[in-house]
Amino acid sequence: MATETAGRRSEAAGGAARTPRPMRADARRNYERLLAAARTAFIEHGTDTSLEEIARRAGVGIGTLYRHFPHRTSLMGAVFQSEVDALLAQARELADAPQPCRALVEWLRAIITHAGTYRGLSRALMTATADESSGMARCSVPMREAGGALLARAQRAGAVRPDVTIGDLMQLTNGIALAAEESPDDPRLADRLLTLTLTGLKADRPAEG
Repeated sequence: MATETAGRRSEAAGGAARTPRPMRADARRNYERLLAAARTAFIEHGTDTSLEEIARRAGVGIGTLYRHFPHRTSLMGAVFQSEVDALLAQARELADAPQPCRALVEWLRAIITHAGTYRGLSRALMTATADESSGMARCSVPMREAGGALLARAQRAGAVRPDVTIGDLMQLTNGIALAAEESPDDPRLADRLLTLTLTGLKADRPAEG
């Protein structure tokens, strides 16, 4: 649609974050209504739900949506921020776990579970990993930093090959989530693929699992 195309042009022109200003009460209400409507729509129909439909659900005009969220990925980033915060908190909790490799695996499994909540999220995260100007970058960048710390600890313990990067792992986990999304009749697919992935990550010498 024309309005959504305009939003994509806005993103292409520059996804730089704007300096937030304090919202008026009515603007804050509209913002929260849009987030709630988008979250519900993404769960029900996936992240490609039309922005016009989200605005309709929130009871506002499409112009109001674009004033708060200039493009789709900025809306997605805002919707997923609370889940990302939870994953970052989990990474901090796992930072001192006695078995670094198991801590890393637990966190990667949590990412796959999160990505599977919204159809299309794993694909969006894969794109954001490759494009730090994306509106999803505020989710993907801190996730890579948190995961990088867990990976480095597992590598220092000799449990993971030294040539593995956090970028590799984020793309692999998002790819696994996408494969699981495309195979809803196989609920154990994601776990099998993660197990296969981890076999390839193991260091050559025996180490803790």
